[in-house]
Amino acid sequence: MKCKIKKGDAVIVTTGKDKGKEGVILSVVKKKGCEKQGLRVIVEGVNMVKKHEKPNPQKENPGGIREREASLSISNVAIFNKTTGKRDRVGLKMLEDGRKVRIFKSTGEMIDV
Repeated sequence: MKCKIKKGDAVIVTTGKDKGKEGVILSVVKKKGCEKQGLRVIVEGVNMVKKHEKPNPQKENPGGIREREASLSISNVAIFNKTTGKRDRVGLKMLEDGRKVRIFKSTGEMIDV
């Protein structure tokens, strides 16, 4: 399955406890053995969880409770169109020189320039 959302895209969360929050995709993760669930994304500042870490003097880690982003299913985020200020769908378009670029379905603007 080809993913239409990539690292660095501005997205908006469509479902869950963080519905309506905006952020930038930090990474796209494919979990081992999860063919049915598909891809997951880590969005900056969204789906924050607390992680308990043991102290490790060899790595100069004091330990404690840290907050970090957890992954979301890619179906729970939509790409954010800054010109309209709303979420949007992504389409693909072939240019005359043979390149394939992503476009916003509502306006036809190119995402990849």
